[in-house]
Amino acid sequence: MSRFTHFLKDIDDHLFAYPKLILSVLLAITVFFAAQIPAVQMYSDFSDLLPQEHPYIQLHNEIRDNFGGANVVVVGIEVEEGTIFDNRTLALIHRLTQDVDNLPGINHNLVTSLTHRTTRKVWLSEEGSVLSEPYYDPTKKPTLTELELEELKTAVLANPRVYGLMVSPDLKSALIKGQLNEGALDYQKTFEQIQEFRDREQMEGVKIHVTGQPMLVGWVYTYIPQIVQIFLFTILFMFVLLVVYFRRLYGVLIPMMGIAVSAIWGVGILSLLGFNLDPLTLVIPFLISARAMSHGIQLVERYYGELSLEGDSHKAARNTFDSLFRPGSLGVVSDAVGLLLISLGSIPINTKLSYYASLWAICVIINVLLLVPLLLSVLPQPKKIEIKHGGIQKMLSRVGFLVSARSGAIGILAIVAVCFVVGGYGSSFVQIGESEPGSPLLYPDHDYNLSSKAINTSFPGSEELYIVARTEEKGGLKKPEVIKSLEDLQAHMLNDPEMGGAKGLPDLVKQMNRLLHNNDPRYNQVPHDEYYVGGLMFAYMASSPIPGALKEFVNPEETDANMIFYYKDHQGGTIRRAIHMVKDWIAEKGDAVDGLSFHLAGGIVGVTAAINEAVFETNRLVIPMVLGLIFLFVMFFYGSLHAGWLMFLSMSFATILSYGYMGAMKIGINVNTVPIIAVGIGVGIDYSIYIMDRIREEMLRCRTLEEAVIRAISTTGLAVCVTAGALILGVVMWVFLSDLRFQADAALLLVMMLVFNMVAALFVVPSWITLFKPRFITDIQMVDGVIAEKSAMEAAE
Repeated sequence: MSRFTHFLKDIDDHLFAYPKLILSVLLAITVFFAAQIPAVQMYSDFSDLLPQEHPYIQLHNEIRDNFGGANVVVVGIEVEEGTIFDNRTLALIHRLTQDVDNLPGINHNLVTSLTHRTTRKVWLSEEGSVLSEPYYDPTKKPTLTELELEELKTAVLANPRVYGLMVSPDLKSALIKGQLNEGALDYQKTFEQIQEFRDREQMEGVKIHVTGQPMLVGWVYTYIPQIVQIFLFTILFMFVLLVVYFRRLYGVLIPMMGIAVSAIWGVGILSLLGFNLDPLTLVIPFLISARAMSHGIQLVERYYGELSLEGDSHKAARNTFDSLFRPGSLGVVSDAVGLLLISLGSIPINTKLSYYASLWAICVIINVLLLVPLLLSVLPQPKKIEIKHGGIQKMLSRVGFLVSARSGAIGILAIVAVCFVVGGYGSSFVQIGESEPGSPLLYPDHDYNLSSKAINTSFPGSEELYIVARTEEKGGLKKPEVIKSLEDLQAHMLNDPEMGGAKGLPDLVKQMNRLLHNNDPRYNQVPHDEYYVGGLMFAYMASSPIPGALKEFVNPEETDANMIFYYKDHQGGTIRRAIHMVKDWIAEKGDAVDGLSFHLAGGIVGVTAAINEAVFETNRLVIPMVLGLIFLFVMFFYGSLHAGWLMFLSMSFATILSYGYMGAMKIGINVNTVPIIAVGIGVGIDYSIYIMDRIREEMLRCRTLEEAVIRAISTTGLAVCVTAGALILGVVMWVFLSDLRFQADAALLLVMMLVFNMVAALFVVPSWITLFKPRFITDIQMVDGVIAEKSAMEAAE
């Protein structure tokens, strides 16, 4: 006999002896948590996305102030006719460059644009001095003649660090980039300021595109009011579903109370922990609260069933508690375990989510599974008891006859085996990271994704990968063999068909060497003398009146050089190939120069690579652990290895089909989908637990296993259909109403997981029980008011 069952029996008498006192305490706790809600803040923190222990992120933290990080604002100006080399367009580029330079938290030394003061034309004077000046300076001459415009175009074409990187090859687009300091990020203010100058500068014949991480987060912020509206609409929709199904006051208000109380406790816990509520994780808290409603439906459905048998409200409520508290608690623990295990990963946003969401989930044991039966025991007994279920009852009766027959069970399990094969095949197509260009948070036709596509079509790419070359001695980057090693890495990476271009110290050194030799192309090479290389670097720096002219290439100590590689997307496959190519080159040639080492990886591509690797490790660790721990919990609760295996089979069936669905729909495993998969496993297992427990309970009343299965499907199966249906129809609203693609895709993924779990509960679990007749189901008896498994001798008799 389960120790947990004995424990429930011991506390049962105490709980129902003082229901009003306990309800008063729960009310006081609810009021306390409600008082904490105003302190909760909703915002995104970029650092929460970064696995801080990952070597790529450690490098990113080292270099972001000098070379830049992953929070880059990219503005593209595209003319529909002609080129950008006219006074009207150049003035626009200059104004937009100043607007980017004035963004809150901008790193002024890392703004790049054709018209920015740090982008300079360098030439050799007749006296042999290296001089420089901005390509465009409206303070000296706001209007250029046709000849001057042509000279400007010629100067741009001669500089590979401008032509192709800041001005598109077809001369129809210009690019402005600005790095934001991560410690001073204000996504909402930055986004609003960008949209303001973007709207202000709109003109006929010119398109202004904006992309980058700050812009993406800003767009997400704009949908927060819509998210709140969808929440309210979904709750209203669920309310209508309950009215249609129950048509009873308790059947409507008590499950809705479960959502309200669970949400109050959960948000109160979030506030007490001092965590922010991230807009991208709102689906998980909503799902937990909706699950609280599902448990409430199960309890009220069972209460009316018991009331029709007992005729006494207090006894019916107590019987409901006795029957459903154990399977309900097991389901809640499964939810909480799936959430808590996410903390084993190294991504802070998921760690925070796991802590508060698991506490939120586990509290359902108190604020629903305990609260609802106690409340029903003190409320006036309803006059109308019978609930008519119509067509759904007839359908479930047929399901019951199907799964309780040996031939039907064999057929269903054969189909399950095929599903495992099909799901496994589909799972092989699931990618780690993004599975398509642009951002999966938004739809392909969204302004952000259209801007990204336009910029990446015209330029080498807006997604940057930083590789840092580091020397042991100060000034070691001046050595020719070091520069040539960097040049070799660039040449190797250019073999990647997805890479649009590269920029680094070798380009600058070769360009300056050519310039000092009267622009002779034969001197577009790295000199053989260390002092000569140092002189070239000094000449470039001295030609600019702007401090830190070399900052985009090397650090002040000249020990670190930043190699920048441009990509047109940050899909999982693109990133893996890029990182693999860098590692291959380092393994082969990285130690060819003494004292020189290469370090991965910065920029948005490097940061995303670190996140993808952390997500892969989290997924590989968390999902098996969720399955394993739920297996152990079920085995402990029922004192049966077979019970644990049965739930493992159910979870595996739903999980493998979910991964197959993700592969078919090209949904990648990323920082946003891992929590959904983990919580989906825990949420869906509730249904199988309720069905399995009800079959076991019905064995005390029925003569045969077949009859017990049919009764369980007709009763608890009905509640499973209603709870799953309410949850599915509520969640599916996000698919149609949300303009955030991620939320729509996440909702659809959750719907599929719930459907798969409902199918597992109604078909897989009872079919297995019918076919294999596990002892913890068939050989049971009532001992001291609780269900216990018979001994081997008793079973034999």
